Amino acid sequence: MNAPDPTSLPTTLRAVPSNARGVLTAVLRYTGFLAIAIAIVGGGLGYLFASTEGLISAFIGTALAVLFASITAVSIIGAMRFDIAAFFGIVMGAWLLKIVVFIVILALLRDASFVQTTVLFITVIAGAIGTMIVDVLVVFRSHLGYVSDAVLPKKSDHPRS
Repeated sequence: MNAPDPTSLPTTLRAVPSNARGVLTAVLRYTGFLAIAIAIVGGGLGYLFASTEGLISAFIGTALAVLFASITAVSIIGAMRFDIAAFFGIVMGAWLLKIVVFIVILALLRDASFVQTTVLFITVIAGAIGTMIVDVLVVFRSHLGYVSDAVLPKKSDHPRS
């Protein structure tokens, strides 16, 4: 039996699937659509229940949720061209940056007269849950393989004996 030499097989594997960028771009696109929906619904309800402060708070909450979801996707897209250690360093650095920025923004807005905290809280939570749902739906609907850009041998390359 003639077994193919494993070293002669083409090995054009990449560490990151080439269509991962497309998946993350879709996540960003659908997160934008979600932001528009939350801003409209949250802004309308915020204005209805808390006047202008509710409207402003809904827009701030929506912006916070979208900003933090986008930082994750953008950091992954940017880190894909680096080796695995740098990749995780960039993604974890972005995560830590998000935490610090979130705490600073909430501290600055805590005593602001134009913020209605209940509306802000509800829109941030709606944005966080919504972006998680967007992430799950986009990833589940994508056909991201375990191996990308692999060249499989042709039948004619491996005669059977």
